[in-house]
Formats: sequence, C-alpha cells, structure tokens
Amino acid sequence: MTSLYAHAGGDEGLHRLEEIFYAKVLADPLLQALFPEAKPHHVRNLSWFTAESFGGPDRFTRDLGFKHIIDVHRHLRITEEQRKRFVDLYMEAVDEAELPADPAFRKAVREHVEFGSLVAMQNSHAENDADLYPLHEVPRWTWAGDDQQEPAP
Repeated sequence: MTSLYAHAGGDEGLHRLEEIFYAKVLADPLLQALFPEAKPHHVRNLSWFTAESFGGPDRFTRDLGFKHIIDVHRHLRITEEQRKRFVDLYMEAVDEAELPADPAFRKAVREHVEFGSLVAMQNSHAENDADLYPLHEVPRWTWAGDDQQEPAP
C-alpha cells in the first residue's frame, strides 16, 4: 500500500500544506501567543516531521532529533481551546493545499494531528521529564493510525 507521504504528494505536497498552515497560525489571534514570531525554519522543520511521520525520509530525526520537538513545546502551556484551533486550521490547510480528499487519507491525517496536538499539549505543561508524554521518536503513522497509546489527560 502507498505510504501517506507518497499519497500526500511527497515533499512538495507536504511543504505546500505546512506553508499554508503556518501562515494560518501566525495570523490566528488564539494561536499567536504560541508562535510569537515567524521563524523561517519552522515550515521546513514541520514539513520534515510530517514527511517522516507519514513514511518519508527521516530528515527530522537525523538533522534535528526528537528532543527538538519536546524542547519547542516545553512551557508553552497549550490550552485545549488552542489545541482544537490548531487541529481545525491544520485540516483547513489540508483542503487549501489540495491534498487528496479521500476519506481514508483525511481520517489518517486528522488522527495524526489530533494525536500530535495532544502530545504537544501534555509536553507543554510538563514541569519535569517525568511529566512528558513517553514518546521519544517520530511516530510512524499509517493508514490505520499509530501504535502509540493515547496521551494522558
């Protein structure tokens, strides 16, 4: 079966998605506090993370390492309202980027971003390493989801 990465259009499709998404979060009043300034490398890093998660190249792990994603979320204190808005904007960006609209793909993408946003929210409130979600590598997402457990409430 084709990977989510290939189905999304590979690097080109995912970069287009993340560019649209990043512009949305920078302009969103609820999410601006989490993204106080535009960072030119953010689209690249998010594209690399999504590509690797969806079965593409492992550039995120090789060049940045998973600790990077933990560090960028640390102490942000993401609220449930912000998390939900993040997911909504992401799915809007999937539409605007004209990624495949088939239900199986859209379901996998939504599950991926829901899971990731819950992990990020938990990690953003972690006072120490024991409070972090116990994920220490980029999750490999497939059409059926991921074998990671749900983040703790």
